[in-house]
Amino acid sequence: MDLLLRDTLSGRAVPVPRRLRRPLTMYVCGPTVYDGAHVGHARTYLFFDLVRRHLEAEGIPVRHVMNVTNFEDKIDARAAELGLSWRALALREEAGFLRDLHALRLLAPHHRPRASDYVPQMTEVARRLARTGRVRQQGSEWLYTPPARPKGVNFATAADLAAHAVREPGHPFPLGDGAAGEFMVWKRQEPPRPSWPGPWGRGTPGWHLECYAMANDLLGLPVDIHGGGTDLIFPHHYAENEIALALDRRPFAKIFVHPGLVLWDGSKMSKSRGNLVPLRVALRDVGPDALRWYLLGSPLTERFHWSTEGLRRAAGEWRHLRRTLAAWLRPGAGGRVGRLRAREVADGVRLDLTADLATDRVFDHLRALVVAIEADPSGHVPHGERTASLEAIRDIERRTGLKIYP
Repeated sequence: MDLLLRDTLSGRAVPVPRRLRRPLTMYVCGPTVYDGAHVGHARTYLFFDLVRRHLEAEGIPVRHVMNVTNFEDKIDARAAELGLSWRALALREEAGFLRDLHALRLLAPHHRPRASDYVPQMTEVARRLARTGRVRQQGSEWLYTPPARPKGVNFATAADLAAHAVREPGHPFPLGDGAAGEFMVWKRQEPPRPSWPGPWGRGTPGWHLECYAMANDLLGLPVDIHGGGTDLIFPHHYAENEIALALDRRPFAKIFVHPGLVLWDGSKMSKSRGNLVPLRVALRDVGPDALRWYLLGSPLTERFHWSTEGLRRAAGEWRHLRRTLAAWLRPGAGGRVGRLRAREVADGVRLDLTADLATDRVFDHLRALVVAIEADPSGHVPHGERTASLEAIRDIERRTGLKIYP
């Protein structure tokens, strides 16, 4: 059964490609490590965690890469505030970020490359782009200007930009027809800021070159699945895809996927705005399973409106569900709800995950199972059916990452 995902570039739900005798490749844009993870990050990475868990439960191996951007202007600014070097701050925040993702029980990527380790490859990408004749100098920066491309080959810019771009303080985007698609390939700067030898003197390669260099090296292009938060569509994923089109005459990815942003008080949850809930705080308050239950409880491609009250209700529902299922699976007087009902629920979960990771419907199957158990005077699994019923629950756990039964 093919997994269908909504491809952001085409707007269509498409089947994830299968590879013969080779793992499916998935490249997820990782953090810029200048501060800790928040629950907006958590929902994005949970999406790709589910993609991988479901595919592997279907017997499809996945080769998963998530980069770490450990040099960038935001890191420089934050390091200066704290009186740290950019390297020291990046290492500290990377370690904290990864601890938080581990606490949420996200599957660890097979490769987690740092940007600073890929500067030689990024510099070579800058040189190759310069040879296209489309790189121009503007002050201390060198910018690449993409050519006009047919509709649907890359993400829209100019007048259509507002459909997928997200404004942030200090990071505006231009709306002019010519300027919207330009991106930096090199910036001249000196230590103590990040600085390496390059084609136009000492400086730093542009951020968008990073993921192209890493994905090409570790997975090969085009990757099967690529994505991150919706806020990365433009300019980051636009620029990555343009680099692949310019240098390789092929797209960066076969499928681009972007789970919806987490909003708080109507705005994108982000560190730069200061309207965020740190992931470690949410984990401390309700634990990893209740937080998964809350963040995955609505369609993943839609924007998610965070509220403290919503989290509290979700945590209560999760505790009730887990207690009910644990009591049901303990040996006791035989009841009527058994292996057939459990397998029906597990099959429904599998089917709904296959259809664009419909976790909201997945959770409805579990809720219906709890209602059926509570309507049974016994409240226990029938004699002789515990093993098969538990295996159905374990299948749901493998696909969702929830720890339902101890």
